[in-house]
Amino acid sequence: MEVLCWIDDHSRYALSVTAHRRVTGPIVVSSFRKAYGAHGIPASTLTDNGMVFTTRFAGGKGGRNHLEAELHRLGVVQINSAPNHPTTCGKVERFHQTLKRWLITQPRAATLAQLQHQLDAFINEYNQHRPHRSLPNQATPATAYTARPTATPGKRLDTHHRVRRDRIDDTGSITLRLAGRLHHIGVGRTHARTHVLMLIQDRNVRILDAATGELIRQLTIDTTRDYQPRGVTTGRPKKKPEP
Repeated sequence: MEVLCWIDDHSRYALSVTAHRRVTGPIVVSSFRKAYGAHGIPASTLTDNGMVFTTRFAGGKGGRNHLEAELHRLGVVQINSAPNHPTTCGKVERFHQTLKRWLITQPRAATLAQLQHQLDAFINEYNQHRPHRSLPNQATPATAYTARPTATPGKRLDTHHRVRRDRIDDTGSITLRLAGRLHHIGVGRTHARTHVLMLIQDRNVRILDAATGELIRQLTIDTTRDYQPRGVTTGRPKKKPEP
């Protein structure tokens, strides 16, 4: 049995968690439709590179898969994690760990219905009652989710939440004006002249290849400095290596 999850990036709110014998392309689209039917169409999605999510590593054969066609129809920006960088989807991976630890404490489910019943119980506890250490004031995901309007395709909530098209310059960097100050973001000369999409949420920025959807860089802008080097991806100082 397999579990398919859709999580809100901002609040960690679990939008949909469902049990299946095997997760297939049609199942992904069906669960996604139910999720946006209940919660609204998102501005973007971030998934790994599994074939049920994207065919971009299939040599370009067969065109869009079920999910890619649905996202294209809805005008949703699709983002896929960079190859060999599982931490890109770190929030959902952390959610999976929390879910697995909880399921271990429960009787082993023998059927899909039993597993779904356990998932529903977990989601109620996780969304509504369990304080989340990564959220401000350790709020519950439900509190964080309802505290602000959700982003939708083409919707700009304010000047710090936007999608921008641009091109990386010949030096391998790109500029972004934030709170009236211009910042230069290092991306790498290997991406020079690449057309990109920039997803900006406050100081959090994702830069992805506009043609493939591959996530090129993700960072939190350090507002104290102009240039954002590739070695500084979070705006926080690096930890010193332990002896």
